Amino acid sequence: MSTAGRTRRARWFTTAGADPHADHQVFLFPHAGGTAPAYQAWAATLPSTMDVRTLQLPGRQERSDEEPFTDVEPLLDALLEVFEAELDGRPYLLFGHSFGALLAYRLSVAAAWNGLQAPALLGVSAWAPALEPAAELARVATMSDDELLDRVGQLGLMPEGATLDPATLASIMPALRADFLAAGSLREDGEPAPCPVAAYCGTTDPIVAPGDMAAWADHCTDFLGATQFPGGHFYLFEHTAALQHSLDRRLRRLSARI
Repeated sequence: MSTAGRTRRARWFTTAGADPHADHQVFLFPHAGGTAPAYQAWAATLPSTMDVRTLQLPGRQERSDEEPFTDVEPLLDALLEVFEAELDGRPYLLFGHSFGALLAYRLSVAAAWNGLQAPALLGVSAWAPALEPAAELARVATMSDDELLDRVGQLGLMPEGATLDPATLASIMPALRADFLAAGSLREDGEPAPCPVAAYCGTTDPIVAPGDMAAWADHCTDFLGATQFPGGHFYLFEHTAALQHSLDRRLRRLSARI
């Protein structure tokens, strides 16, 4: 691969701590407005058998000079191109949280459509196919900064205790708005994920109720059930060890079938 190609891939997926000799590849997909570094500590505690890569979308941090995507289909087209080059034949896990779960799910479908290796496991967190967010997300995306920040707080879409100074707020708002619009642009077609799906959520998440996660049973070939953890939308940062243990156990078991 050319140097330009490697650089382009590196802008999409951070690979700090990546191990080419690990048993599995793991791809993490952050929440709306989220960044790869926000998941760095979470990724660092994953088992050493996992070669971890975290998605960094355009329009944030070192990619702030790039226009963020506001439509999910062009985003998936661009993502699929770099994702294909990341795969090396090892069994792999896609794990996405909230907006990231939507992307991970649709990427698994796109991979199947294009004849790529299917994931051994798709982990989806705090998002369900039963949700119909387009109208609400489009409305939220047009709010003023203050209104949007208030709404994000009401919906539990900001990690608890997070504080934003004006400069930080100004830097994340374009990406946050773009991600809301991209999520709202999805037109659900019921296409099943080409792999087993494990669902996770917080018991008090104001966005997705635990019962909503059962909708994944109609969107995959093998539904492994929905696991609930105490907490809200960002429960995964409070129950890191338990969630990662569940993913690791399932990934090992499913990889043994391949």
